Amino acid sequence: MTAPTRTRIGASELEIAPLALGGNVFGWTADRDESFAVLDGFVAGGGDFIDTADGYSHWVPGHGGGESEAIIGEWLRARGSRGSRADVTIATKVSTHPDHLGLAADTVRAAVDESLERLGLDEIDLYYAHFDDADTPLEETVAVFSELVDAGKIRAIGVSNYTAERVEEWFRIARAGGHHLPVALQPHYSLVERGFETNGLRAVAEREELAVFPYYSLARGFLAGKYRDAADASAAGASPRAPEAVKYLAGSGRAVLAELDRVAEAHGVELATVSLAWLRRQPTVAAPIASARTVGQLPALLAALALDLAPEELVALSAVSAPAAAAG
Repeated sequence: MTAPTRTRIGASELEIAPLALGGNVFGWTADRDESFAVLDGFVAGGGDFIDTADGYSHWVPGHGGGESEAIIGEWLRARGSRGSRADVTIATKVSTHPDHLGLAADTVRAAVDESLERLGLDEIDLYYAHFDDADTPLEETVAVFSELVDAGKIRAIGVSNYTAERVEEWFRIARAGGHHLPVALQPHYSLVERGFETNGLRAVAEREELAVFPYYSLARGFLAGKYRDAADASAAGASPRAPEAVKYLAGSGRAVLAELDRVAEAHGVELATVSLAWLRRQPTVAAPIASARTVGQLPALLAALALDLAPEELVALSAVSAPAAAAG
């Protein structure tokens, strides 16, 4: 174990510890009090980067979207965590709130104001286009995001769930129009989801010096070792995401768990720690995103800040989880 280092978010002035706390569970599987406890524990353990979205958690019956942002905003006010810019960095996203779907300019302008209000902030540190919007010209989206930077409502721009071609197009449009460039990319990427390495996104991130923040870093809990049998998905207390997680048992999934077990035992840590430490060491990755429903789940996540895997361990994990191995 070594002391955690700091990492810069692309070409921005934002610096963070290399682990992001996912806020998707706040107001969903973690109620207000548990969310506050998780946020407190994350910061106390050395974390300072929180990732959310305006649409979290609109899919829950009785919710309308914005619940996660509202809880984070209440926590920030209660804890006085904005006394210094260095205390905590907040990322949120736009395009999935039921009242503000898509990325048309007027939609983004209205959505960012509501996010600022829920979060209780004057400025959002990192603002993502959450999902590509085929119905809105990309020129319009690029321009309005740059406008928000100039207006002092956001500090930096990120893109999430875009193809490599569309990220490249964003940069072409931004440069041609003299707009602010994105500094961050948020793709689906983990030990059992390696498409990011070959679908062009990593190549774009390298060329444009984008900071990459993978989501589903623990594959819905599979890479934490929670699900070793299909029956685990229906066990008492299982996460709503369990049915998706157990699908990874097919292909190389069991072999990946076995290698994680070996490395975790060698270091005296949990599987989640090793999974995040592997991801943190991949090219272009600035910090993996991981969620915690309870305070008890935090130590394994935070331990990844200080775990340095040996070169041979990184190679072994990469080999056993490679797409070719999964196909065999």
